[in-house]
Amino acid sequence: MFGIGFPELLMIMAIALIVLGPKRLPDIARALGRGLSEFKRASDELKQTFEAEVRSHDTEQQTPPPVKLTPPGAMQSPYPDEANAGDPEPSVDPEPVVDKPSVETATVETAKKGEDSRNE
Repeated sequence: MFGIGFPELLMIMAIALIVLGPKRLPDIARALGRGLSEFKRASDELKQTFEAEVRSHDTEQQTPPPVKLTPPGAMQSPYPDEANAGDPEPSVDPEPVVDKPSVETATVETAKKGEDSRNE
Protein backbone atom coordinates (compact mmCIF):
# COMPACT_ATOMS: atom_id res chain seq x y z
CA MET A 1 0.00 0.00 0.00
CA PHE A 2 2.01 2.95 -1.37
CA GLY A 3 5.20 1.41 0.01
CA ILE A 4 4.07 2.16 3.57
CA GLY A 5 4.43 -0.67 6.03
CA PHE A 6 2.49 -1.26 9.23
CA PRO A 7 4.93 0.59 11.53
CA GLU A 8 4.85 3.69 9.32
CA LEU A 9 1.05 3.59 9.23
CA LEU A 10 0.88 3.44 13.03
CA MET A 11 3.21 6.44 13.25
CA ILE A 12 1.03 8.50 10.83
CA MET A 13 -2.12 7.59 12.79
CA ALA A 14 -0.51 8.59 16.10
CA ILE A 15 0.60 11.97 14.69
CA ALA A 16 -2.89 12.59 13.24
CA LEU A 17 -4.49 11.76 16.61
CA ILE A 18 -2.18 14.20 18.39
CA VAL A 19 -2.59 17.02 15.83
CA LEU A 20 -6.33 16.74 15.17
CA GLY A 21 -7.50 15.53 18.55
CA PRO A 22 -9.84 12.71 19.51
CA LYS A 23 -13.05 14.69 18.77
CA ARG A 24 -12.27 15.72 15.16
CA LEU A 25 -10.40 12.58 14.03
CA PRO A 26 -13.55 10.38 13.50
CA ASP A 27 -15.27 13.16 11.50
CA ILE A 28 -12.25 13.63 9.27
CA ALA A 29 -11.85 9.87 8.80
CA ARG A 30 -15.54 9.58 7.90
CA ALA A 31 -15.29 12.43 5.34
CA LEU A 32 -12.13 10.89 3.90
CA GLY A 33 -13.88 7.49 3.56
CA ARG A 34 -16.92 9.07 1.85
CA GLY A 35 -14.67 10.96 -0.55
CA LEU A 36 -12.74 7.83 -1.46
CA SER A 37 -15.94 5.79 -1.98
CA GLU A 38 -17.44 8.55 -4.17
CA PHE A 39 -14.24 8.69 -6.21
CA LYS A 40 -14.28 4.89 -6.63
CA ARG A 41 -17.96 4.92 -7.66
CA ALA A 42 -17.36 7.66 -10.25
CA SER A 43 -14.33 5.88 -11.68
CA ASP A 44 -16.26 2.57 -11.93
CA GLU A 45 -19.12 4.35 -13.72
CA LEU A 46 -16.70 5.96 -16.15
CA LYS A 47 -15.03 2.60 -16.76
CA GLN A 48 -18.40 0.89 -17.47
CA THR A 49 -19.44 3.68 -19.85
CA PHE A 50 -16.15 3.41 -21.71
CA GLU A 51 -16.44 -0.39 -22.01
CA ALA A 52 -20.05 -0.12 -23.28
CA GLU A 53 -18.98 2.37 -25.96
CA VAL A 54 -16.11 0.12 -27.04
CA ARG A 55 -18.47 -2.90 -27.25
CA SER A 56 -21.03 -0.97 -29.33
CA HIS A 57 -18.29 0.29 -31.66
CA ASP A 58 -16.91 -3.26 -32.07
CA THR A 59 -20.41 -4.58 -32.83
CA GLU A 60 -20.88 -1.97 -35.56
CA GLN A 61 -17.48 -2.82 -37.06
CA GLN A 62 -18.06 -6.60 -37.02
CA THR A 63 -21.41 -6.58 -38.84
CA PRO A 64 -20.56 -7.76 -42.37
CA PRO A 65 -22.55 -6.55 -45.37
CA PRO A 66 -25.23 -8.96 -46.58
CA VAL A 67 -23.87 -11.54 -49.01
CA LYS A 68 -25.75 -13.76 -51.45
CA LEU A 69 -25.15 -17.34 -50.39
CA THR A 70 -24.67 -20.09 -52.95
CA PRO A 71 -24.78 -23.77 -52.06
CA PRO A 72 -21.58 -25.79 -52.36
CA GLY A 73 -20.94 -27.01 -55.90
CA ALA A 74 -23.26 -24.46 -57.50
CA MET A 75 -21.98 -22.51 -60.48
CA GLN A 76 -21.60 -18.77 -60.10
CA SER A 77 -22.96 -18.10 -63.62
CA PRO A 78 -25.28 -20.33 -65.65
CA TYR A 79 -22.57 -21.18 -68.19
CA PRO A 80 -18.83 -20.57 -68.19
CA ASP A 81 -17.59 -17.79 -70.47
CA GLU A 82 -15.64 -20.30 -72.57
CA ALA A 83 -18.83 -22.15 -73.51
CA ASN A 84 -20.45 -19.01 -74.94
CA ALA A 85 -17.35 -17.63 -76.69
CA GLY A 86 -18.11 -18.74 -80.29
CA ASP A 87 -21.92 -18.79 -80.21
CA PRO A 88 -23.95 -15.72 -81.15
CA GLU A 89 -26.55 -14.46 -78.76
CA PRO A 90 -29.74 -16.50 -79.08
CA SER A 91 -32.70 -14.55 -80.37
CA VAL A 92 -36.07 -14.92 -78.81
CA ASP A 93 -38.67 -16.09 -81.33
CA PRO A 94 -42.28 -15.29 -80.55
CA GLU A 95 -44.50 -18.30 -80.12
CA PRO A 96 -46.45 -19.14 -83.26
CA VAL A 97 -50.05 -18.09 -83.11
CA VAL A 98 -52.42 -21.00 -83.71
CA ASP A 99 -55.91 -20.13 -84.78
CA LYS A 100 -58.25 -21.92 -82.47
CA PRO A 101 -61.77 -22.32 -83.71
CA SER A 102 -64.23 -20.18 -81.91
CA VAL A 103 -67.30 -21.63 -80.27
CA GLU A 104 -69.56 -20.60 -83.17
CA THR A 105 -67.25 -22.18 -85.77
CA ALA A 106 -67.01 -25.38 -83.75
CA THR A 107 -70.79 -25.74 -83.47
CA VAL A 108 -71.27 -25.08 -87.21
CA GLU A 109 -68.64 -27.70 -88.08
CA THR A 110 -70.23 -30.32 -85.82
CA ALA A 111 -73.62 -29.57 -87.35
CA LYS A 112 -72.19 -30.12 -90.85
CA LYS A 113 -70.62 -33.40 -89.79
CA GLY A 114 -73.97 -34.50 -88.40
CA GLU A 115 -75.71 -33.67 -91.68
CA ASP A 116 -72.99 -35.50 -93.64
CA SER A 117 -73.41 -38.61 -91.57
CA ARG A 118 -77.22 -38.59 -92.07
CA ASN A 119 -76.84 -38.19 -95.82
CA GLU A 120 -74.62 -41.23 -96.12
